Amino acid sequence: MTASTETRKFEAEVAQVLHLVTHSLYSHKEIFLRELVSNASDACDKLRFESIAQPELLAGEGELHIDVSWDEKARTVTVRDNGIGMSRDEVVANIGTIASSGTRRFLEAMSGEQKADARLIGQFGVGFYSAFVVADKVTVLTRRAGAPEGEGVKWESDGKGEYSLDQVELGERGTTVIVHLKADEDEFLKRWQLSSLIRKYSDHVAFPIRMPVEKDGQPTDEWETVNDAGALWTRPKSEISDEDYVSFYKSLGHDFNDPLAWTHNRVEGTQSFTTLLYLPAQPPFDLMMGGRDERKGLKLYIKRVFIMDAAEELLPNYLRFVRGVVDADDLPLNVSREILQHNRQLDRIKAACVKRVLDLIEKLARDEPEKFATFYKAFGNTLKEGIAEDANNRERIAKLLRFASTRSEGAGPTVSFDDYIGRMKVGQDAIWYITADSYAAAAGSPQLEAFKARDIEVLLMSERIDEWMLGSLSEYDGKKLKSVAKGDVPLDEADRKKQEEVAKAAEPLLAKMKELLGDRVGDVKVSARLTDSPSCLALSDYEMAPHLARLLREAGHDMPESKPTLEINPQHPLVQRVEAEADADTARDLAMLLLDQAEIAAGAQLPDPAAFVQRMNRVLLG
Repeated sequence: MTASTETRKFEAEVAQVLHLVTHSLYSHKEIFLRELVSNASDACDKLRFESIAQPELLAGEGELHIDVSWDEKARTVTVRDNGIGMSRDEVVANIGTIASSGTRRFLEAMSGEQKADARLIGQFGVGFYSAFVVADKVTVLTRRAGAPEGEGVKWESDGKGEYSLDQVELGERGTTVIVHLKADEDEFLKRWQLSSLIRKYSDHVAFPIRMPVEKDGQPTDEWETVNDAGALWTRPKSEISDEDYVSFYKSLGHDFNDPLAWTHNRVEGTQSFTTLLYLPAQPPFDLMMGGRDERKGLKLYIKRVFIMDAAEELLPNYLRFVRGVVDADDLPLNVSREILQHNRQLDRIKAACVKRVLDLIEKLARDEPEKFATFYKAFGNTLKEGIAEDANNRERIAKLLRFASTRSEGAGPTVSFDDYIGRMKVGQDAIWYITADSYAAAAGSPQLEAFKARDIEVLLMSERIDEWMLGSLSEYDGKKLKSVAKGDVPLDEADRKKQEEVAKAAEPLLAKMKELLGDRVGDVKVSARLTDSPSCLALSDYEMAPHLARLLREAGHDMPESKPTLEINPQHPLVQRVEAEADADTARDLAMLLLDQAEIAAGAQLPDPAAFVQRMNRVLLG
């Protein structure tokens, strides 16, 4: 070390990441090369984009490229690019620290059941650290394009808590990463192994990846390109194999899994562009977390020049799981994010991307039900966001949704709205559903009893997003969506007359229940919903489901206080016991328990759990 060497400690979270990465990815060691090559490709992309406005940044070396070499004596693997490079501050920001929000989620995942899941690497900006899986020391030499030769930076660390920084003289721009291999990692000192990994993971990186030509088992000064180095999406579909598409996806998306499906299209005309869009088989770890700034599902190219990760400009938020590229011919190369947000041409491209993705999902649903089931398990809840976000495609999205129902087997979402409508009873004019915070709560709700007795199918909606989604989906194919917990139960004339007679006869009981329950309830009514249970809650048409109100309240939202309407079954022995009970205190305990159990079944929060326990004990002890 020189006198100018500065030694710094890693952030605590970086140290944790290093420990987990080096101890958890032993079965995926080769990932380090994919990540370093990917970083090098990004650096070349960034330089090519910046050079549009500043051509002088490309002065010096020829075409942008990535070099991978090895040295058996020194036991090193070196990945070098002549891309944008980094300043000293950028080195500290990009290597010495990690964005804490992403890191925390990464740490939680790697510490849990998935700690050996290499798919998580790369999704949180921690791909560089995978080098320490095979290295006992990593050296980085870098100089930013346009900076003087004397402003080169040397970064070095053994990955055990500290790193050193030096200012050095570097004649060429770009970044060199030297991986000093551990004693038992000899496999990465073989040219055939390195070149096969490049072809496996990085064949479709759009820059030449070069390696030294080997002669008599030793590297020479002659270099050859070992990857395809072409923009795959620009080739005719007839020339691209499924293996090519899969390989490109893996290099694009930092994913070890094969994609579930893809669509590749070229649009010609007044506006020409190419799209290559993939559906992953599994969701990215942070799909339901984080903000739009973390969304990097699609890459925007203009005439094969990478412009930016622009997911939100190219696809709506509810399709954020889609991966791929969009290459436009007609947008200006000096486009900025601000221009993108107000660009009519891009609006047309975005509409085309949405159509292609929905076409692809519909094709899966129609032709490959097993793949569609895999897709829906991973992304069904995300797709539901489109009901509120995308009014133009609401009907198409609704057609793709699946739910459990009182006719389906198990909790799996297998029933579509079209399936439901095809089974509707003669004279039925509504799609009936129930929302709850679990499948068991929905399937066991007392509010279903009258519908089961009349053989009316009910959709069981048990995801947290369902109640929110239904605020934007009041009907489907001309049929109203109605909650079994809200409004009136559908009765024929005979049943309606019988219901009125029962309610008339129960008026003294209802008056007694209202007096016993006091201000705990807004009203007490005779239920048309119940056949077996003693009580349930009923909601007005615009009232929020109790389980959702509870969740929002727990999340810190101010929720308006509302008094529930209790519905009772006068034929049930527990209700009859209230009616017959002469002791006011016992009658009050029984009435309160009928309300308590109705609230529990509806997913509401009991206002006083301790009082509920005491009431229950008094009644049990008699």
